[in-house]
Amino acid sequence: MMIRNTLLAVPFLFLVSCMSSSKEGINEDTTQSVLEHHWETFVNNDLEGVMEDYVEESVLITPDATYRGLEEIRQNFINAFKAFPVQEGKLTLNKSIAVQDVGYILWEADVPEFKLVYATDSFVIRNGKIIRQTYAGLAEPKGSFVE
Repeated sequence: MMIRNTLLAVPFLFLVSCMSSSKEGINEDTTQSVLEHHWETFVNNDLEGVMEDYVEESVLITPDATYRGLEEIRQNFINAFKAFPVQEGKLTLNKSIAVQDVGYILWEADVPEFKLVYATDSFVIRNGKIIRQTYAGLAEPKGSFVE
């Protein structure tokens, strides 16, 4: 009887430990707070503020490249701030959703070189940091049409 109870207890304890560890670092209010901070620092071209949201294990996937770690992600935002200059453009957040550790934003931008008619980012946020992010957008160039 002792062996049988032990055999039943082991899977139960494993299941309980998996359930508790899978929720570790997940807080919907924190996810929303990180989304808000990320958006505000991004639209203000605040590189150090944006980088506060990431850790060395973070990964950012875009249609053109995958950025791993703080240095690669930093370089991505240096380039992004050149494309989205705070003084010369307008960025609009259309939707922001946080569900547990997943964040989603839908946005658009009008900047000197192009109009971003549709942009979306998805995030996985743990312990107040973005650990995974994807981005996609549809841009229309300005002033360079050939007839």
